[in-house]
Amino acid sequence: MPDLALLIMDVQNGVVELLGDGAEPLLDAISGAATAARQAGMPVIYVRVAFRPGGHEINPRNRVFAALAGTTAMGLDDPATQIHPAVAPGPDDAVVVKKRVSAFTGSDLEVVLRSCGATSLVLAGIATSGVVLSTVRQAADLDFDLTVLRDGCADRDPEVDAVLMEKVFPRQATVTTAAEWAARL
Repeated sequence: MPDLALLIMDVQNGVVELLGDGAEPLLDAISGAATAARQAGMPVIYVRVAFRPGGHEINPRNRVFAALAGTTAMGLDDPATQIHPAVAPGPDDAVVVKKRVSAFTGSDLEVVLRSCGATSLVLAGIATSGVVLSTVRQAADLDFDLTVLRDGCADRDPEVDAVLMEKVFPRQATVTTAAEWAARL
């Protein structure tokens, strides 16, 4: 399935911790999707957010990341920025580091996707109102065909998650569960 790629976004230790006890079903769904993708010969690409020491790429006007400027928090080697072990990358999976909310901004994701011939993306990640929303919008503008795994995404605000999954994402993506998607592979 060279035209299809699974993106697992911001499922890193520091972000998963924010979900508390609700993380286990999400991690199970993402792990299952990754296993199904690998078995189908599909690229699995992890995206994580991390910054260089001192956060030189953080603009003080950026409301999401400005508090990190000049610190060592969220550094490339910080345990908080590492992929959560429950969904650890396999030996053939790519890991992309981004510098903003969207998986595309400040990363080489588009180059990786072009290199593997992906024209369709399956998205999973934390948070639905952050990386998933920003990536859906940018990927749609880049003409990718999109699927969002409802149970492979989470947000600290369930109401926002529901509105995005039920009203916003269906305008640009197919929204389904990880199990339903895997069964169609």
